[in-house]
Amino acid sequence: MGYVRLLWLYVRLGTLNELEYRANFFMQLAQVAISLLTALAGLSVVYAHTDTLAGWRSDELLALLGVYFLVGGLISFVIQPSMQRLMEDVRLGTLDFTLTKPEDSQLLVSARQVEVWKLLDIVLGIGVLATALVRLGANVGVTQALAFGVALLAGGVIVYSFWLILATMTFWFVKVDNILVIFESMYQAGRWPIGIYPRWLRAALTLLVPVAFAVTVPAEALVGRLAAPTLLGALGLATLLLLVSRWFWSVGVRRYSGASA
Repeated sequence: MGYVRLLWLYVRLGTLNELEYRANFFMQLAQVAISLLTALAGLSVVYAHTDTLAGWRSDELLALLGVYFLVGGLISFVIQPSMQRLMEDVRLGTLDFTLTKPEDSQLLVSARQVEVWKLLDIVLGIGVLATALVRLGANVGVTQALAFGVALLAGGVIVYSFWLILATMTFWFVKVDNILVIFESMYQAGRWPIGIYPRWLRAALTLLVPVAFAVTVPAEALVGRLAAPTLLGALGLATLLLLVSRWFWSVGVRRYSGASA
C-alpha cells in the first residue's frame, strides 16, 4: 500500500506540473492517434495479402497491439522518466536528496517522476485490447484471462527490473543513455509476434532485451497460444530479475558519492 500511496502522490505532483503546459496534452493526443493509425495501417496491409501471420489471425494480432501500447504506456508513464531522472541525479550528484529520505531509496527512484499525459497510451492500449476481446468473443475464457493477467504482471516486472539494472549502471559509467535508446528502438519490434523474426533476433528480443516477455507472452496468453512452461518461465525470470536488480541497486548505491561527499 505504501508504494500505491507514493505513486499516487507523484501522479498528483506530475499532473499539477503538466497542467502548466496544457498544450502537451494535445501533442500527446496527436502522437497517440498517429501511432494507432500507423499500426492499424500496417495490419491492414499485411492481412490484405494473407489470412494469418506466423499463425496469428488479425484479431489476435490486434490484441498483441493492445498489449504493446499498454506496456509501452506504462514504460513511458513512470518507468522511463523515473530512470532518466535517476541517471541525471547521479551525474549531478543530487541523488543525496533521495537517499536521505526515510522511505526505501529504490522505491523512491522508481516512481519519483511521472509523465501524466502518457496515460493516454495506457488508455489506448486498454481500448485496443477491449476491441480485440469483443472481436475474439467467446474464444477468450477465464483461464486465458487469468494467464494474461499473470503474464502481463510478469512482463511488467521484467521490464522494470531491466530498466533499473541499466539505470544503475550510471553509478559506474555515468552516461548510459545510448543503451536506453537501443532498448527503445528494439521495443518497436514488439508490435509484431516474436515468431516472425529470424532466430538470432528472436534470441536477442527474448534474452538480451525482454520484449518477448513484455508483449508477445501476455498476448499469447490472451489468445490461448501460451504454453504453461513459458508462463512459468516468465514468472521465474521476473522473480530472478527483480532480485538481481535489487542486489545491483544496493551495490550501486554503495559506490555513489554525491554532492555531500
